[in-house]
Amino acid sequence: MALNDKVIVITGASSGIGALAAQMLSEQGATVVLAARSVDKLQEIRSGMMGESRVLELDVGSDASVEAGFRQIYDEFGRIDCLVNNAGYGRFAYIDDMSVQEFADMMNVNYIGMVRCTKAVLPHMKKARSGRIVNVASIAGKIGTAKSTSYTATKHAVIGFSSALRQEVREYGITVSTINPGPIDTPFFTLADPEGHYAANVKWFMMKPERVAKAMVKAVRTGTTEINLPWVAGAGAKLYQMFPRVADRLSYRMLNKK
Repeated sequence: MALNDKVIVITGASSGIGALAAQMLSEQGATVVLAARSVDKLQEIRSGMMGESRVLELDVGSDASVEAGFRQIYDEFGRIDCLVNNAGYGRFAYIDDMSVQEFADMMNVNYIGMVRCTKAVLPHMKKARSGRIVNVASIAGKIGTAKSTSYTATKHAVIGFSSALRQEVREYGITVSTINPGPIDTPFFTLADPEGHYAANVKWFMMKPERVAKAMVKAVRTGTTEINLPWVAGAGAKLYQMFPRVADRLSYRMLNKK
């Protein structure tokens, strides 16, 4: 898909990989709608962008906010060519140390938020018989580790949803992609790992955000089904799915760094 004049919405675009992907897509001629709760941060990101762009205050955890926000986009542009569901957060803690409400809150943003946004664009994409949906999940959605029961569950849901949706919309010319990165050097860990233990333990393995943002742009352009980053994590996930009991035993000490 050529990106010139394509209308692309990116949620969670106020920092990290969302902001970087927005800038890269803008450089390639796309009209980018940066969506997040923090308008000030979005305006700052937008000020450094080259191409046409808009700022949209959006809370993916709210039905009303998503409905109003996407109506605003369609009223102005009449279409959305690609939706990048990137909004989300994590918190690393043992299950005993998290309330059921905290589990529900994270699921509401990371998974149901993606569902809300997808449902907002899908009828229009079906009518146009074209469109791209890129969902940012995580390798954590394929390989669970201690202190990430809540986060892993949300990303597992994203991957499962994406796989099923891909089958539903295939006949309409719509592609559904998932990006499954390992740890990335972004502000994500400010909330997920405030004491910095996990970030310090996996510093050698942590990816630069530019690498993941480029993968997101690739998915927008090509509609590729799935991108796992880094490749060794993707290979590990395949082995884990094939031999879960053995993988659990062999990887316990290596993976549980939180």
